[in-house]
Amino acid sequence: MQHINEDIKSGQFSQVYLLYGEEAYLRKQYKDKLKAALSTEGDTMNCHYYEGKDISAGEIIDLAETLPFLAQRRVIILENTGLLQHGGEALAEYLASPAPAAFFVFVETQIDKRSKLYKAIQKTGVVVEFSVQDEAILKKWILGMIKRENKNISGNALNLFLSKTGTDMENISKELEKLFCYCLEKDAVSEEDIEEVCTKKVSNQIFDMVNAIAERKQKQALSLYYDLLALKEAPMRILFLIGRQFQILLMVKDMKKKGCDNKSIASKAGIPPFTVNKYAAQASKFRTADLRRALEECVQADEAVKTGRMNDRMSVELLIVKYSSMK
Repeated sequence: MQHINEDIKSGQFSQVYLLYGEEAYLRKQYKDKLKAALSTEGDTMNCHYYEGKDISAGEIIDLAETLPFLAQRRVIILENTGLLQHGGEALAEYLASPAPAAFFVFVETQIDKRSKLYKAIQKTGVVVEFSVQDEAILKKWILGMIKRENKNISGNALNLFLSKTGTDMENISKELEKLFCYCLEKDAVSEEDIEEVCTKKVSNQIFDMVNAIAERKQKQALSLYYDLLALKEAPMRILFLIGRQFQILLMVKDMKKKGCDNKSIASKAGIPPFTVNKYAAQASKFRTADLRRALEECVQADEAVKTGRMNDRMSVELLIVKYSSMK
C-alpha cells in the first residue's frame, strides 16, 4: 500500500499493478486511487474497465496497442477475471514489453502465484496483497473515524462493536455510518447505542449458536436458529455455516493439541489470528469424536434434504436438538 501511495505522490507509475486478497474494502479503495491518479475523471475514451471471466486477451492487447486520444495514458482495469489462475498466458507474454502508454490495474480476490501472468506482473510491476487486517489495525482505523466525527468510545464498546461487525472493513464502515447517524447529537458511542443499531453478522450468530449447543443450552440455540430464519436466512445456508463452524473447531482443536502457534492455526483454518483463542475455547467444550461426528452429520443432513428425504428446516432443528442434548 505504501508503494502505491508513494507512486501517486511522486507521479511516477509502474505500467502494471496487481491488487489482490480477501479485504475487498482496501482493494476497492486502492483501485479507485490508482484510477483517479492514472486517468482524468470521466475520460471513458482512455480508461477502460473489464469485469468477469469472459475476457478476450486479444481484445485487451489490441486496446493496449492503441494510442490514447488526447491523453498521456491508456488505462485498463481488469477485475475478477480469473486470468491470474488460468488463461492469462497471452497477457503474460505481452506484459514483458507493453506499449509505453498502456497502464494495467489487475484486481483479484484469489490468484495462483504459479501462473505465468502473476510471475510476469511480479517481474515488471507492483504486487500488493490486501489481507484481512488484524485486531490492532482495525481498532486504530475505527478510532480514527470516530475521532474525525468528534466522538469518543470506550474500550468495551469498541470490543462489542467488533464482535458484531467481524473483520470485514466494508461492513465495519457501513455499521459506523449507521452509528454516527444514530449518535448525531452525542459526544460518545455507548454499548447501548451499538446494541440498538448494529447488526450482528450471520457468521457471528452461528458462533453463538454453536456455543449454546456446546454449553447444552438447547432453548438458546433453537432461539438463535429461529432468529436467523426470521431474518430470511435459508436453512441450507445455516446448515452449511454450522458445518463450517464444526470444521474450524475440529481443525483448531487438533492444531492446538499439536502445539501449533496462533498464526499457523489462523492461516490453516481461514480465520483472523486474534480470534484463534476464542475458537479454541469453544472447541475445548467438545470432544474430538463429537466434532467429527457432527461434521459428518451436517453432510448427511445436506444429502437428506437434497434427495427429498427430509425437510430443510427440520434437518437443522434436529441437528441442534441432538448436539445440545448430548452429555
